[in-house]
Amino acid sequence: MTDAPSLTLAMACRILGLPAFRVLGLVACLLCGMMGSTLFAQPVAGRSASPQLIDRVVAIVNREIITASELTRRERQFEANLVRQGLAIPSRAILREQVLERMITDRAMLQMAREKGIRVDDATLDLSISRIADQNGLSVSALRNQLESEGISFASFRQDLREEMLLTRLREREVDNKLQITEAEVDTFLAAQGQSLQQIEELRLAQILVRVPEGASPAAVAEAEAKTRRIQELLRSPRTFASIAREFSDSPDREQGGSLGWRTRDRIPSLFLDAVAGLKPGEISKVVRSPNGFHIIQLEERRSGLRSQEVNVHRARHVLIRVDAQVSEEQARRRAIDIRRRIELGADFGQMARDYSQDLGSAARGGELDWTYPGDTVPEFERAMVALNPGQMSEPVRSVFGVHLIQLLERKREPLTAQRLRTAARIALREEKLAEAVAEWAREVRANAYVEIKRDER
Repeated sequence: MTDAPSLTLAMACRILGLPAFRVLGLVACLLCGMMGSTLFAQPVAGRSASPQLIDRVVAIVNREIITASELTRRERQFEANLVRQGLAIPSRAILREQVLERMITDRAMLQMAREKGIRVDDATLDLSISRIADQNGLSVSALRNQLESEGISFASFRQDLREEMLLTRLREREVDNKLQITEAEVDTFLAAQGQSLQQIEELRLAQILVRVPEGASPAAVAEAEAKTRRIQELLRSPRTFASIAREFSDSPDREQGGSLGWRTRDRIPSLFLDAVAGLKPGEISKVVRSPNGFHIIQLEERRSGLRSQEVNVHRARHVLIRVDAQVSEEQARRRAIDIRRRIELGADFGQMARDYSQDLGSAARGGELDWTYPGDTVPEFERAMVALNPGQMSEPVRSVFGVHLIQLLERKREPLTAQRLRTAARIALREEKLAEAVAEWAREVRANAYVEIKRDER
């Protein structure tokens, strides 16, 4: 004999023309509204206890609900991330509002992903989990145990990761792949930059420093002034500026004859720029006083043109450990240190990159990157890379992408062509427009969703 609830559900499905799970979802939403957006456990027959609160609906997004327990879990995750990053934690009310808004937008996006047929199958999800475990030096079962020891359900971890992958695929499809940069936009960008991208003045300076300690006595200052006058007299002799700097300067660059090398104007202290203004190459400035002491500056040479008629280009390889909700910066850094130690003990850098790097574009090539020009990589990566000698490996380097180990393979000089300038401009424009486009797209998805926030009136 068919029971009444099953018969009622079957009839509702036929009348509404919807599958059973959709009908149940609608019924659940209706019941939530009727019960003041709360979910209760009914008392056991024969007992007089009042119904007990199981959970509470905090928001409805289209046809789906967000419960208080889900919100609390996400709040804890968000707060833990702020702690790991050393950031201030806002008040409980502000934190809850921010997390709820993020959950509403994410929920609307996930619904859009499902409607567009975007899926992350179990095999792909299992592979991603296996990689996360490998990158932390764990088996999948050990990763499960570690998560559960920290109070994180493995099922919740899988679901969060699946949703993160879905959102990434949706964003790539809806925003990244549709973003276009026109030649006219490149022209406008270059014009707006003025001469900064195409032409720049560089100065090569040298200095002699007579140091005056902080809080020096009048006698010590007078002694430094006397030493400075003797140096000025020597500079009027046939001796070179460099030889006098090596003998008398208190600056760390004394062994290089006081040379500061080629520098653009924005990398020269204004005190020094004022001192050499109007000087011709080879001329020497008057004495300049700074908090460090007394300086004498020589303008060795001046040049202008493209940022450099030739620039250093680099070929490097790297291992990337990403920092995300599952891997803190400290964990990523420890993992990078472990990989570096294994390479120093004889492991092949390329094989380690293939096994552990999360830069999927380069991992299959042993971590090798194409030749990079100035500005092609993020500043933190570029600074670390250019400081290396060919064959040398960096310490762990933090960037917006995660933690890198970098090995410089080769360095050479290449002309900086107009095409390279346009490529650099196109990259900068794309990054700028992408951030704006993603933010605007997220706002649009949120605005087009039906959202009802249930305030706690208890």
